[in-house]
Amino acid sequence: MSDKRIYIYDCTLRDGAQTQGVDFNATDKALIAKQLDLLGVDYIEGGWPGANPTDDAFFASPPTLTRSRLTAFGMTRRAGRSSDNDPGLNALLDCGTEAICMVGKTWDFHVDMALNIEHKENIAMIADSIAHATTKVNEVIFDAEHFFDGYKANPKFALACLKAAHDAGGRWIVLCDTNGGTLPHEITKIINVVTKHIPGSKLGIHCHNDTGNAVANSLAAVRAGVCQVQGALNGLGERCGNANLITIIPTLVLKMGYETGLSAEDMTHLSQVSRILDECLGRLPERSAPYVGESAFTHKGGLHVSAVEKDPRTYEHVEPSLVGNQRHIVVSDQAGRSNILARFHEIGINVDPKDPRVTLLVEQVKKREFDGYSYDGAGASFELLARRALGKVPEYFRCNNFRVLDERRWNAKGELIIMSEATVKLTVDCEEYMTVAEGNGPVNALDMALRKVLTPIYPTLEDLRLVDFKVRILRSKDASAAMPRVMIESASDVGEHWSTVGVSTNIIEASYEALRDSIIYKLYRDGVA
Repeated sequence: MSDKRIYIYDCTLRDGAQTQGVDFNATDKALIAKQLDLLGVDYIEGGWPGANPTDDAFFASPPTLTRSRLTAFGMTRRAGRSSDNDPGLNALLDCGTEAICMVGKTWDFHVDMALNIEHKENIAMIADSIAHATTKVNEVIFDAEHFFDGYKANPKFALACLKAAHDAGGRWIVLCDTNGGTLPHEITKIINVVTKHIPGSKLGIHCHNDTGNAVANSLAAVRAGVCQVQGALNGLGERCGNANLITIIPTLVLKMGYETGLSAEDMTHLSQVSRILDECLGRLPERSAPYVGESAFTHKGGLHVSAVEKDPRTYEHVEPSLVGNQRHIVVSDQAGRSNILARFHEIGINVDPKDPRVTLLVEQVKKREFDGYSYDGAGASFELLARRALGKVPEYFRCNNFRVLDERRWNAKGELIIMSEATVKLTVDCEEYMTVAEGNGPVNALDMALRKVLTPIYPTLEDLRLVDFKVRILRSKDASAAMPRVMIESASDVGEHWSTVGVSTNIIEASYEALRDSIIYKLYRDGVA
């Protein structure tokens, strides 16, 4: 084994499922496991056999993996039982995986207070369980729970637990910072001691993020000699989460020169896998996520854009395409000519840099942002603004007026009924239309009424979906009279996403502006003349 080879162990499906609000089903687990396998991680921890029906269903019909090793998680034998007569351990060994990960206590505080057994019995539980498991499966991994806390409290006992696992045949001895309270310099110091007893080629690290140091601690452990890193996609996990493998993997490879099971081609799928997980969980990706976030390679200030155009290394620590991301140039009240021209290039607008309309657009953007608009998160609205400044956007429709009514009442059954109704009058190709629609709230009603007129005329709108709606109050000192800014994210069935913005003292009008831009952008991008 190369001393630069680091093995990646993903615990998203088990430890990541401890995240508040996350509830994987067996189908979700299979989908994510397949993505991890395509990515090329070494181990995929599928769950805890016997712990719940979902994990039992997953292991009963596991996905076919071609690159990764499916791993099951469980505990050492219980006190007072033999290894071959412990139901929990047997469920782990009988689940059908070639590798298992077994957790055991290494902090004397837990042994004394939670298990209430002798220290030597705890050590025997570890040794007996691992020795027995090596006769049943190909690879046994030992998770030393709360190891760093245990080492700080009683180094002799904590090390004895590790050595028992190693001597019994454990392939990997994983040092766990279970409560996430250890700092990088402590990780380094302690692992330097551990490697005098167990070679680094047998050691792993599993850090939680309760001090925000999970990634730093994992990297410090690798520098100190460990050769396996455990973590979860997007840092999922209970409390503050696990070490984020989406950040750790490119840092190990691109920054530190280590090898993993991921090829250069595999690395370009990191952004996609990160987003697939968020899609599976029904949540929006974190814009500021290192490497893979939408803002990771986004440039806003004019001077920054000029520098990036000359040499991207000025403000980009790696080439975005290496991790499957891309550079974004956004515009704001900090924008200068460089931002505008770079954004033009990105969206395919060819214009003479000396064109006076560019200067006018810069001033228009600054004025509109002063009024409350924000284009750094609403690229579609900016593109429409820019193309209108150049006279290149058709007038697909004109809204002559709209009216939205809300009704809150109790029906005859005593049930609370809240109904929204929108009436719109539109002009399309000199023809006037009026329609009424009901919706789940005033914005949905308005959207439904607009589509009721426009979709028969422009069938391309059939796959337009609104996937997110955000409101921000711009002047909170005005209380209920404050001006809201509405940001809408839309998507099509082919996977395109775009964002639009609207601002008004009336939240319905602000919503209409964002809705209108979303519809017009879809029509324009689909080539409707």
